Amino acid sequence: MGRIGEMADGRAAARAPLIAVPASPGAHAVIRPAAEAAAALAEEWVALAAQASEPNAFAEHWFFAAALRSVPAGCDIRMIEARRGGRLIGLLPFEIVRFYARLPVAVVQNWCPDHGFLGTPLVAAGEEEAFWAAALTALNEADLPANLVHLWRMAEDGPVARALGGAIVHRRIRAFLQSDLAPAAYYEQAVRQKKRKELRRLRNRLADLGRVEARILDDPGQLDAWCAAFLALEQAGWKGREGSALACSAKGAAFFREVAAAAWEAERLQFRRLDLDGRPIAMLVNFLCPPGGFSFKTAFDEDFGHFSPGVLLQIENLDLLDRPDLAWVDSCAAQDHPMIDSLWTERRSIVRITVPLAGWKRRLVWACCRALELASARLRRGADL
Repeated sequence: MGRIGEMADGRAAARAPLIAVPASPGAHAVIRPAAEAAAALAEEWVALAAQASEPNAFAEHWFFAAALRSVPAGCDIRMIEARRGGRLIGLLPFEIVRFYARLPVAVVQNWCPDHGFLGTPLVAAGEEEAFWAAALTALNEADLPANLVHLWRMAEDGPVARALGGAIVHRRIRAFLQSDLAPAAYYEQAVRQKKRKELRRLRNRLADLGRVEARILDDPGQLDAWCAAFLALEQAGWKGREGSALACSAKGAAFFREVAAAAWEAERLQFRRLDLDGRPIAMLVNFLCPPGGFSFKTAFDEDFGHFSPGVLLQIENLDLLDRPDLAWVDSCAAQDHPMIDSLWTERRSIVRITVPLAGWKRRLVWACCRALELASARLRRGADL
């Protein structure tokens, strides 16, 4: 690892007009239905992802199109399409949300699907300021019933967020993998000796029960079977009991299968598993978008939980450090996750950002919201603003 730092209601979408307004010299933005953009821009979208200043698997066309097809009919998801001349320089999907922080304040919010763990838009490298100028001008000139822009799941330290500025109103820290160390050396420095010894003992005990094998999917003909195994494994665990497993709904299962197939086709999928006598007891899905990667989903067999199969598979996953095309991998995990935080020592800051729209009334609403947020933060011990 190197140092490098359908869809919504088609008939309603077809009636929505395009809104084009000038922004900075040479750059302009168009607001159009997201479903229309997904259908029309596939080739350019792929090229934009290859040129983006920040990789984001969840903003790439193959993921976005699958996610958009899974939303309920009638959802009004729109797309800001920014160009310099004829060249596409950025895309930002958004929706109008009627409440902000429990306040009856309508906002423009970047659209992140349920399983999209990063909201940073795809923006061509070097075009970050031009993109935001064009996007904000388009939003200001459009007749939208909103007072401010709220962007969530944004990578704080990336060039896209830095070019925007704005007020950070919420921050969470999650595990991140970024190191020049070899996998074995990284594991040794990240995990104390006593814990490493315990994990070796667990692996040996597991081997007493049968053949233990770590595998990576290399045959697309096996993808359906691997997806079925993952969905069953996840549903059999705590997510199934809570009703949040993908297979708890036909739509969720179909989305997972579709996005896995699309990721394979786009050469973004890494599907891993830890087997006991050919039976998966832990599985992990990574999306690899050099120079970055994203851990998408993981599941393990709770019948073997006392052997920590998920941890054992994550140890195998450290071989990502050997890939010269990857600079980092985002865990996409919750803050203070007890498992991945103990293995990955680097951290990434994910924030929410607000920006006022033009007009004194809108700016006043934004200022009032910000004042309430700051007052609330002062009342909460340890608030992270």
